[in-house]
Amino acid sequence: QLQASGGGLVQPGGSLRLSCAASGSIVSIGVMGWYRQAPGKQRELVATITSGASTTYVDSVKGRFTISRDNTKRTVALQMNSLKPEDTAVYYCKAGIRRSGNTYYTDYWGQGTLVTVSS
Repeated sequence: QLQASGGGLVQPGGSLRLSCAASGSIVSIGVMGWYRQAPGKQRELVATITSGASTTYVDSVKGRFTISRDNTKRTVALQMNSLKPEDTAVYYCKAGIRRSGNTYYTDYWGQGTLVTVSS
């Protein structure tokens, strides 16, 4: 399973850090990422990071958000700076996980954490 944390209310221009931890009988973790879903909108990809630390970002967050991971702790984080009201959304972590006894990766989702950017 994936457990996300770190959401909350922040003023425009502020910062938040989201974290997500994987648990269970894990052999390896592939790509990890963060998605978000704003009210009335479809879920969108925010950022991804491979096991080798290669990253991608949606254009709207480049230069403001930073994704990172700790392979030993099986965690992924999203540091969000210079937050804007349009960043308001429920943020979800996702990870491709290979569990003991399996030869394939399965995508798992965290439960979502609400980020509200408002004055």
